[in-house]
Amino acid sequence: PERELIKELGIHAFSMRDLDHMGMTRLSNLAVELLGSDISGIHLSFDIDVLDPEIAPGVSTHAPGGMSFREAHLALCILAETGLVRSIDFVELNPAQDIRNKTAELTADLVKTALGHTILPDKHS
Repeated sequence: PERELIKELGIHAFSMRDLDHMGMTRLSNLAVELLGSDISGIHLSFDIDVLDPEIAPGVSTHAPGGMSFREAHLALCILAETGLVRSIDFVELNPAQDIRNKTAELTADLVKTALGHTILPDKHS
């Protein structure tokens, strides 16, 4: 049903195959381009279970071969750089499945990245 709804609503969805083929930078930049220029903000909803279980065991539905730590941070960094993120939610975290808060801590780091936190100053400033 989800696949049909995506098609019916004309949502441009990307798969892991797209990620493997294009790489995260190209895919993220394309996603940002598809937003268009006539918007003033976006809501970001990030499903933690898209991450590989090696780095995010604390979810209910594991996705072996999912996104890596670096891919997730890069995508969120590119999105944050647009200045369009107005609200966010990170979902599918399951503390009962987590190992020593590994996924919870990763999620907190991803939230900071989505809000524009960086370790070093922007080299373009």
